[in-house]
Amino acid sequence: MQSFVLMIIMANVPTVAFSNGHKMPMLGLGTAKSKNKDAARAVKEAIDLGYRHIDTAFFYGNEKEIGEAIREKIEDGCVTREDLFITTKLWNNCHKEEHVVPACEKSLANLGLKYLDLYLVHWPFALKEGDNLIPQDKSGNLIESDVDYVETWRGMEECVHQGLTRSIGISNFNSEQISRLLESAKIAPVNNQIEVNINLNQEKLVDICKKRNITVTGYCPLGHPGNALGIENKLDSSVMLNIAKKHNKTPAQIALRYVFQKEVAPIPKSITKSRIKENIEIFDFTLTSDEMNAIRKLGTGERVVDFAKAKNFKYFPFNIPF
Repeated sequence: MQSFVLMIIMANVPTVAFSNGHKMPMLGLGTAKSKNKDAARAVKEAIDLGYRHIDTAFFYGNEKEIGEAIREKIEDGCVTREDLFITTKLWNNCHKEEHVVPACEKSLANLGLKYLDLYLVHWPFALKEGDNLIPQDKSGNLIESDVDYVETWRGMEECVHQGLTRSIGISNFNSEQISRLLESAKIAPVNNQIEVNINLNQEKLVDICKKRNITVTGYCPLGHPGNALGIENKLDSSVMLNIAKKHNKTPAQIALRYVFQKEVAPIPKSITKSRIKENIEIFDFTLTSDEMNAIRKLGTGERVVDFAKAKNFKYFPFNIPF
């Protein structure tokens, strides 16, 4: 079983130890759909509030703005580079082995950093190589590439060998894909970033990752505005409201604490300072086992992020339960 080692850092955010010895803060700022000045401002405010874990991806199109914000906070003496934990992700059109290192170097150039703390394969399936991030045919269908993620992983390992990133991991990989990758990997993935929230608890997949010494980061830990699944509305359920009242917390804080107590690092996304502050204030209380079970029963297993346009791809991850 994975050793879930926690220690206290700035703002009382615990960390988890990777299999390679590096540590990741167990809460981060998600930045999907955060653009331009909003992204930069959110990162600076988050760092001021005690966040040290910032999550982005090449696909989000905000690496440059996030990098500028990070450098500004380093230059003003608020933090050092070593204080921070920066994650970004390889996009699907760069899965060929020879494309991975250049893609990582491009992300580093965007961020203005010399190294990453964690570099992830964003999805196990590949898209047609080229400049188009979402390549489509004349009918609007996504164009798949037949690159095997096992090949992609060799490129990820080379990123470690070249000192471009301290750790490498995966995102949206299912249990079968994890097992297959581990059969050939020379450097094991230290993290799997997957959707985890009160609607999708991912218990079986999280347990499999733990048994393989792979930590888990949970994206969309609150759902997100505009989703069709009603996840946001569950925060207003009587169960969540009653638990929140008992702990003098908001339902969102209860939802984040629920994810954290499942030994998953939530990375809630926000560009609003008050919410960014609220989201980090989840380490001064504990949910009881009865409360955890009551929240667990709210879930339906539906996903916010399903990438359904790729459901017929060979390596689409969500065609099996976990």
